[in-house]
Amino acid sequence: MKTQSRRSFLKASALSGGGFMLGISFLSSFKPLGKSKESTGSFVRVFTNDISDFKELNGFVKITADNIIKIMSPNPEGGQGVKTSMPMIVAEELDVDFSKIIIEQADLDTKHFTRQFIGGSQAIHQGYTSLRIAGATARQMLREAAAKTWNVPVEEISTELGVLYHKNSGKSAKYGDMATAAAQIPVPKDVKLKEVKDFKIIGKSQRNVDLEKIVMGKPLFGIDTLKEGMLIAMIVHPPAMGLKFKAIKNDATIKKMKGIKDIFPIKKFNDSYEKTFFDTNQFNEVVAIVGNSTWEVMQAKKALKIDWQEAEAHAENRNMLGRKTVLNIPAGLENSTDHATKFAESMAKPATVRRKDGDIEAAFKNAAKVIERTYNVPFLAHNCMEPMNFFAHVTDEKAELSGPLQKPEFTEQALSARLGLPLEKIDIKMTRLGGGFGRRSYAHWLIEAALISQKVKAPVKLIYTREDDMTAGIYRPSYSAKYRAALDANNNLIGFHVKVGGMPQSPLAANRFPAGAIDNYLAEDFTIDTNITVGSYRAPHSNFMAAAEQSFLDEIAEVAGKDPINFRLDLLRRAKENPVGKNNDYEPERFAKVLELVKEKSNWEITKNVKKSGFSAYFCHDSYAAHVLDLEMKDGSPVINKVWCAIDCGIVVNPNAAKNMAEGGIVDALGAAMYGKMSFTKGVPDANNFHNYRMIRHNEAPKQIEIHFVENTIDPTGMGEPAYPPVYAALANALYKATGKRLYNQPFGESL
Repeated sequence: MKTQSRRSFLKASALSGGGFMLGISFLSSFKPLGKSKESTGSFVRVFTNDISDFKELNGFVKITADNIIKIMSPNPEGGQGVKTSMPMIVAEELDVDFSKIIIEQADLDTKHFTRQFIGGSQAIHQGYTSLRIAGATARQMLREAAAKTWNVPVEEISTELGVLYHKNSGKSAKYGDMATAAAQIPVPKDVKLKEVKDFKIIGKSQRNVDLEKIVMGKPLFGIDTLKEGMLIAMIVHPPAMGLKFKAIKNDATIKKMKGIKDIFPIKKFNDSYEKTFFDTNQFNEVVAIVGNSTWEVMQAKKALKIDWQEAEAHAENRNMLGRKTVLNIPAGLENSTDHATKFAESMAKPATVRRKDGDIEAAFKNAAKVIERTYNVPFLAHNCMEPMNFFAHVTDEKAELSGPLQKPEFTEQALSARLGLPLEKIDIKMTRLGGGFGRRSYAHWLIEAALISQKVKAPVKLIYTREDDMTAGIYRPSYSAKYRAALDANNNLIGFHVKVGGMPQSPLAANRFPAGAIDNYLAEDFTIDTNITVGSYRAPHSNFMAAAEQSFLDEIAEVAGKDPINFRLDLLRRAKENPVGKNNDYEPERFAKVLELVKEKSNWEITKNVKKSGFSAYFCHDSYAAHVLDLEMKDGSPVINKVWCAIDCGIVVNPNAAKNMAEGGIVDALGAAMYGKMSFTKGVPDANNFHNYRMIRHNEAPKQIEIHFVENTIDPTGMGEPAYPPVYAALANALYKATGKRLYNQPFGESL
């Protein structure tokens, strides 16, 4: 049994109607709540008041008299399944029937939570241990309460499915029977956690707790919000990146239209406001239209006439978690053709060296063969199925907001500054997200909704149209990478050089594979300023680096006359047995295991010879993924027959949810690789809806996807994103097998 000391996130509470609540924080940086009637330390609080006390807690385990266990989930639910997986973890250690668990979405609470958001595939990774301790602590307190009640040693009390037993006397009691007494027990200093081999719930598939509501169309999403007296608002953004608001030309006419309440410009950020990395750098001043119904507001929006003017170049101060930087926003209306020229010019100039091992110059000078390839990708739109929306009701005294948002805790400071309200007067409730993928990491539509509500003095639901979302979006940056490889006379890889640039962010992770596996290695990067608004996109940066790197490694293996999987396994063996450098991000042994697993499951030795199959693997978000993709060409288009996927993400809490995330990531990446592209002409996005921004269709998805997990006892690592990046190169490498043509530019569909 593992022993865990009491942590700062444990608190216990008695319920007014009987029972008790154990509060937890999902991170160790929990803040003191102050003194109470009973206290076992500045971070541990025992409540003996009524149910109103619960609102102070970060999260909590609640046991009622009828034996129901409830847990609040601080993280937004966006399809990753945390509302199911988190209570599974608690239920495991609490030793209850999972069907007795209820989970509810917590409101934003920046006073107590320090990572209350979706991002980086970290929800279960960060919360795993604290959730286990919460369940185990509650179970121990119940055992101690039973032992005290029955006057027997606590060591003689066992539990099973929410029932306490004393075998010697034959006594038993449901958890609910002992819940009130348990609340009087001091929070134990040490609790024993189960051994992994004893798990009964973790590792067993459970149905998504929201499934019935989703299937039945019950309100779950922000766009479902309907409040009494609620008005509808829409935003008119500048039609091009690089333009800003000048004046409304026909506001008097618009205000006379049926159902229209008001029309006015709003400025989202004050000039002195220091933005976080999660604030947008575009369209600070926009025009709001408010009316009674969506249809009426849309008609007014179509009739609206606005003068726009070119924005000036400027610099923006950015700050997040103490890291400050300056983002340079150039003036002008940009064209994608000019972007390509800038990448080529920057690639020819010196870049910033991020890592250098050995003598890279000598390696290339003495090489028998040199391979050089350049990879380019465009900006990408997220295209969540639920367009951006948010509800806001702002008064002089308080602000109530509700809607889909990935990183709500990074928005409160901006919202407080703009509304002139203290943080404690702002209440943000999180709804289920109809897609996120990084797009909902940014709070501009929340701030817009709040400012509109404050101006019209009424509850408002702001809704973006699909065109709004796509043309005034937050895009995946555009990237370019040049790779060079040096081989000796025996086709051994003796030198590896990557030079990569991003507009405006670099995607380079200099210490990832194959760093550490090659004697002579150079990684360098550069950035290009742009006024195109960019931000997080599923598996940020990794989605490109995996595509370019794994395509290039495949080509090196071919030139060297080696099997592509064995070629990588040889490099990983070198990285394990005799690594170069001490700062390598990955674990070679874990990485190798996903290669070996997918090789076995795909029957690679046969598959590679009789089918058009491509291989790829990548490490990101502390996890490892490898794919084999089999396809055939029909009428000039690829038909994907099967994808084999192997993943090492540590312990898999809910296999069904994990498989769903992997399958969704694979299909999503295939669509982006084949069709995804956002280009610009004089600052105007060339696509504004699904008729000209191509998405993958049902009949283009793989006929079969087979997911396999490496079995180990490592605590869970990332799962939502790691399966996504390797797909691009697996597809490119399979297309090469099928067509004989290497692909260096995305989307691949334009080159077939």
